[in-house]
Amino acid sequence: MWGGALTLLCALSVIDLKHGLLPNELVLGLACTGVVFHSAFMFHHVNLEDMAIGAFIGGGILFLIREIANRVYQEDTLGLGDVKLMAAGGVWLGPEGILIALTLGALAGFLHGLFAAITSMARAGVKSDLSRFSIPAGPGFAVGLVLAALYQFTGWQAWLGL
Repeated sequence: MWGGALTLLCALSVIDLKHGLLPNELVLGLACTGVVFHSAFMFHHVNLEDMAIGAFIGGGILFLIREIANRVYQEDTLGLGDVKLMAAGGVWLGPEGILIALTLGALAGFLHGLFAAITSMARAGVKSDLSRFSIPAGPGFAVGLVLAALYQFTGWQAWLGL
């Protein structure tokens, strides 16, 4: 199941980078693998209620950010695919884990954007207008989901002394 989830996250990231979208079928597959994973382990890691709360928090926070940013900028700033991706991640991680994933995913996206902007300006040889610079958010959130899952399911807490 881990392999399936990682494969789906990689595929989603590549598609988002190439086409700027996250296909619903793959995002739904990610959510379903989370349900199967937790069912197979008798909800030992995340119970059914926390799966639902995690999905609500993951999707809800991004939906709220999307709505506010769309009103401020008067254009789509974050796709609904990103909202659904984090809702699916919430199924896997539950409430605490999805908050960690959102934070790490935003940081990964910021670093990706910074690197892409610097690379773009270096190639152009001039200072670019970064007010319209955009990158897909899905790959950053995928990194956040993977890191949060590693933390939550592999005992990193013990390694970090937490």
